[in-house]
Amino acid sequence: MTTTTITGARVFDGEKNLGVTTVSIEDGKIVQVGGEVPAGADVVDGTGATLLPGLIDAHVHTAPEALALALRFGVTTELEMQGVNTRDRQAAISDDDSVADVRSAGFGLTPPGGHPAELFPPGFTPGGGGDPAGEPPFQPDATSPEGAAASIPLLLAHGSDYVKFMIDDGSVEGHPGIPMIDQATLNAGVAEAKRYGVLTVAHTLTIDATRMAVEAGIDGLAHLFVEPHDDEIIALIKDAGMFVVPCAVLNASLMGITGGELADDPRVSSRLDEAWDKTLRSSFDCYPQGEIKDVLTTIKALSDAGVDVLVGTDASVPLPFLGGLAHGASVHHELQYLVKAGLTPQQALRAATATTARRFALSDRGRIAEGLRADLLLVDGDPTTTISDTLNTRAVWRRGALVQRH
Repeated sequence: MTTTTITGARVFDGEKNLGVTTVSIEDGKIVQVGGEVPAGADVVDGTGATLLPGLIDAHVHTAPEALALALRFGVTTELEMQGVNTRDRQAAISDDDSVADVRSAGFGLTPPGGHPAELFPPGFTPGGGGDPAGEPPFQPDATSPEGAAASIPLLLAHGSDYVKFMIDDGSVEGHPGIPMIDQATLNAGVAEAKRYGVLTVAHTLTIDATRMAVEAGIDGLAHLFVEPHDDEIIALIKDAGMFVVPCAVLNASLMGITGGELADDPRVSSRLDEAWDKTLRSSFDCYPQGEIKDVLTTIKALSDAGVDVLVGTDASVPLPFLGGLAHGASVHHELQYLVKAGLTPQQALRAATATTARRFALSDRGRIAEGLRADLLLVDGDPTTTISDTLNTRAVWRRGALVQRH
């Protein structure tokens, strides 16, 4: 069995710089951190580079081709927040080292005609539709407390790794008044999920929706609200022990800010096809009254309060009306936004590695430690001081398999 040893690199273990320069991997796992190079090992010279855990995107809607794109950017795991890549359909993905690994909520609880239906043209199915055999994804019932509670064991039986609730009246997307889950139905669904011990997340783009999620006992927010924060909402989130996936890249897109500057970076453009390049250069542009500085100020306030901030993007499919986002690339953009908000580069890196792994109970990844998956990203430079260095990909490993090397 061949051992591969990366030598000479700075090692950021998902929490901190380790001060060691040698990491050995074998049979898909990290077998040694620090120490001498094992006899007979294949050596990868990491001089001038930094070794990171594979990055995790905590909010996507994905498909196999998108998982492959994510991996090219060193994103080794994607967490699907609406889609069909549930546990009963993950085996082929888990065994394929040419794509990022995935976990999924399945379909979220939302009433008929509720979010995200307002975003799509007639006949369009967000999340990729059913499986190749034609079985449609399970659609949970969010029309009553009884229906929501009954949907939880069915979602779990269909392979949901966690449960998502859509709390959205359409106002941010320019469709005010769409059907929205009510508080009693939300409370009943969350309570049932807790009875089964399953993690719950909520789609919330406003402070009012965030308050509903807090009241229900949601574990984490898959979005950050677009309005300026006040001390009370920060305290509510902190005291509830919630994590927050701000998706600043998505909020920027809602406000008409494209990913054009990112797309102009040759480290990004060289990995995107025409459809993804066009999508990244577009935007949702449905909330022009918003100010991205308000979002960034809220992110800093949450972080300063001790709230776990996670990196997520809401990247989905290459269509301009879902623009400003691209799998993999937008994780690096989100890292840059977190630093722009005032987080240190190391705090931002934790948000894309160890913190996400901890909050989603992914105990086998997100850190560089003996016995964990060898999901690794080697980049030139030092992203613990200059966050944009995460794009300087030198090599990517997925379960110890070298999938990209520059």
